[in-house]
Amino acid sequence: MPNSKPKYKRIMLKISGEALAGKNKSGIDYDTVYSIAKEIKEVREMGVTVALVVGGGNIFRGGRGKNFKIDRVVGDYMGMLATIINAMALQDTLEQMGVETRVLSAIDMQEIAEPFIRRRAQRHLQKGRVVIFGGGTGNPYFTTDTAAALRAIEIGAEVVLKATKVSGVYSGDPETDKNAKKFDELTYMDVLNKNLKVMDSAAISLCMDNNIPLIIFNLNEKGNIKKVVSGKTIGTIVR
Repeated sequence: MPNSKPKYKRIMLKISGEALAGKNKSGIDYDTVYSIAKEIKEVREMGVTVALVVGGGNIFRGGRGKNFKIDRVVGDYMGMLATIINAMALQDTLEQMGVETRVLSAIDMQEIAEPFIRRRAQRHLQKGRVVIFGGGTGNPYFTTDTAAALRAIEIGAEVVLKATKVSGVYSGDPETDKNAKKFDELTYMDVLNKNLKVMDSAAISLCMDNNIPLIIFNLNEKGNIKKVVSGKTIGTIVR
């Protein structure tokens, strides 16, 4: 039986690829994936419909360093393929826990994932399945943050939850700036005008135009996904 009433009935959870690496710099850390999947299962048991977008930075980011010779478009497609690997890892772990899960890809690869079709995604969610959207938007130059905002709108999510390694949005990098101030609440325009590194501007604009709140919180603190869904004040809310 659920032990707390959810504030949100349908959520979009954005998880970075780096989060799946755990304490490692790259790759997939199974203990971390298991922990995330367990929290997702607990949220589902509260009666919440869950959709996810996962990044691919733990495998390939498409770096922009001066010695990076791969074409930007090619690099972005490589990053999209990396998100599918992460999506499959999360899917398998969730299904081992008895949670029905589907991976829908923006890039056609029918042997391992279903193609993204909005009505199909809606139907899976209606049946209580967790849906993981892989492949970003399927287009270069668009981040997985933008994909999360776009898919949230398409499925009618009430909120976008961005799970990060810090406890919210700060005025500076809290790991290097001791005077960095944490914001409890921001407007979309605050983020855009102050150039805060929350999500890219396209994702923020999509959320703003469609009035979808965005909550940034620390994924490394166990139980935080459930707390956010329950309406507890943690992290930073942008609305």
